[in-house]
Amino acid sequence: MVLLESEQFLTELTRLFQKCRLSGSVFITLKKYDGRTKPIPRKGSVEGFEPSDNKCLLRATDGKKKISTVVSWIPNTPAYSNLLRANMDGLKKRDKKSKSKKSKAAQ
Repeated sequence: MVLLESEQFLTELTRLFQKCRLSGSVFITLKKYDGRTKPIPRKGSVEGFEPSDNKCLLRATDGKKKISTVVSWIPNTPAYSNLLRANMDGLKKRDKKSKSKKSKAAQ
């Protein structure tokens, strides 16, 4: 996995979306990031460690290529939301009829 700067991540994410537009998927995960590079031991505590506030680890993969970046609080960065909104056009619409039939059958 490649840890990139924010601007490089945006360009690589755009390339992933363009590559997978016709066939394939891009998986994006978002996770709170506290700045640790090593896991916490099960017993005992880590002394002298102060977690960084409001950071997120953002990862994207198409199954072959993996990219990631650390950003400070996603809602404050419109570049990510605009990019995601522009490229989420292949989502399937929910079928409301089948949902109502399932709930009636259960009763």
